Amino acid sequence: MLTTRLTQAFGIEHPVVLAPMDLVSGARLATAVTTAGGLGLIGGGYGDAEWLKRELAAAAGTRVGCGFITWSLARHPEVLDVALEHQPAAVMLSFGDPAPFANRIRAAAVPLLCQVHTLDQARQALDAGADVIVAQGGEAGGHGVGMRSTFTLVPDVANLIANRSPRTLLLGAGGVADGRGLAAALALGADGVLVGTRFWATEEAVVPVRAHTRAVAADGDETIRTNVYDIVRTYDWPAEYNGRVLRNRFIDRWHGREAELTAHLAEAADEFRDAVSQQDFDIANMIVGEGVGLVQEILPAGEVVRRMTQDAADRLGRGTPRTTAISG
Repeated sequence: MLTTRLTQAFGIEHPVVLAPMDLVSGARLATAVTTAGGLGLIGGGYGDAEWLKRELAAAAGTRVGCGFITWSLARHPEVLDVALEHQPAAVMLSFGDPAPFANRIRAAAVPLLCQVHTLDQARQALDAGADVIVAQGGEAGGHGVGMRSTFTLVPDVANLIANRSPRTLLLGAGGVADGRGLAAALALGADGVLVGTRFWATEEAVVPVRAHTRAVAADGDETIRTNVYDIVRTYDWPAEYNGRVLRNRFIDRWHGREAELTAHLAEAADEFRDAVSQQDFDIANMIVGEGVGLVQEILPAGEVVRRMTQDAADRLGRGTPRTTAISG
């Protein structure tokens, strides 16, 4: 129904790609999205080789890709070999310079997706030879620079691509949770969308039921960008990044008091670990974006793909924006 350069290039039915959310996007979720006609990406996250091997093996026979946190991959470069050995449909790199890994990915004949949050990052991705750029606005859940909105970043990057590398594909990300978001991204010049929060809220996602229940009751005003969870988990994120999560009592206590949190880190870390084990989301983190307010129920991932694409097609009059075929 919605043929774009993305669907043509990847041989998929719908221009919808699963965000490779760390641990959440396992084999079950990725294969469900691919089976429904989109493209599923397993979340390689911080580089747990054994977890990645297990999930890629579980997805064998289904065309899925995987994604990595680039600065962490630089510390564990062997994990990329694990992924490439499974001949993934794509590899997505986020949060760092993709250049050190681009040649290995290209040599394996695997498409390279690069997530960006600014025009400078988009230029860097083009220089590295990205096949697809994912322009993610600050509305998205999880990490990002957070200064640009999807609504302006996507057309900005579309213009950059048109001028510098017209064959490069573009995905819009951040706040895309239904057919309206997909239709808007296509109208803004994207070839498809990368979707996180809406797939986080599906039956196949590796997410506790208590977290899902809390998310369904939340709205977008309840999310916040913060780095308190990076501090308490001792994740060494580059200074320019913070993460969007659902606000809770732990954040209300520590956001804006990061120096004090660091001074009481041992105690706070113990509290956080206990909360995770007890599924206490007044303290444990829930990584969702502003699109959480558009989530009214937990659905199978395939149903999310079907509803999103059908609604977008209806809103676009079943049009086919950007149907130019990729030559060569």
